Amino acid sequence: MQYVASAMGSLASLDVPLGPRTTYRVGGRADLLVEARSEHDLSRLADALAGAWPDGVAPVMVMGKGSNTLVADAGFRGVVVVLGRDFDWVSIKGTNMSVGGATSLPVAARQSATAGLSGLEWAVGVPGSIGGAVRMNAGGHGSDMAAVLTRYRSIDLATGETVERAADCLELGYRSSSLKLTEVVLQVDLELVEADPDECRQRIAEVVAWRRANQPGGSNAGSVFTNPVGDSAGRLIDAAGMKGRRIGTAVVSKKHANFIQVDDGGSADDVWTLVDVVRREVMRRFGVELVAELRMVGDFVPSTSSRDGGL
Repeated sequence: MQYVASAMGSLASLDVPLGPRTTYRVGGRADLLVEARSEHDLSRLADALAGAWPDGVAPVMVMGKGSNTLVADAGFRGVVVVLGRDFDWVSIKGTNMSVGGATSLPVAARQSATAGLSGLEWAVGVPGSIGGAVRMNAGGHGSDMAAVLTRYRSIDLATGETVERAADCLELGYRSSSLKLTEVVLQVDLELVEADPDECRQRIAEVVAWRRANQPGGSNAGSVFTNPVGDSAGRLIDAAGMKGRRIGTAVVSKKHANFIQVDDGGSADDVWTLVDVVRREVMRRFGVELVAELRMVGDFVPSTSSRDGGL
């Protein structure tokens, strides 16, 4: 880590808390965090990683807004890469919207609505970055990134190669893409539809109101599991009697069973343990294997908290 830190200079910080960079706001520290302010910085980082790990793959995690990430209490023994403000921008020409990889989804959604462009209203309720949204093909309210994404530009930190490709190359599926773990999305092009700005803003207001009415607040990372084909993860978890189930500082939301909340100052390992308990109970009751949408990073330890049970 010291080699990479020295190579990146002021862009690198050692032993950085990661919890505050996630919407769960719990978890441990990263050995090294690098904030890239330009594509040149990312190229430098790729060279430094190759120099530090010439015979293997460097332990690297690309991090956006941390809205679907849970970091173990033990932290991440590697290099975390975040994009600086130079990657946070929006440019609109006609019905095409170009967006930097670090741009917040709600910001992009509201700017598109103001410009009289429809197709991104659903994104106002997703507190992630554009780059993260491409990686997991984020979506909601009947749409997703695949419906509007036309091109993307990325750099692979394992090779230093920068590419610009059509969206078809990403093989976007339900909450999935073919992006490598070492790829950083630099910018995207979205094709939207002309619409009345007031109608776009009204749809955004409806999305915000629906989420406030149907989803919990507090520290969480949105949906924990993807929906099985033809069913809802939330319905299955509720039917398994898991609403309100608590392990230590983590609890299955009573408002929406596919959300797991954590107390202030809580434990990421408690969340991880509860995720596993929920998954096993749904399998036992219904024979359905739930797949985590939540990205879990680091080495977790099963919770031994005495607070294991209902509220």
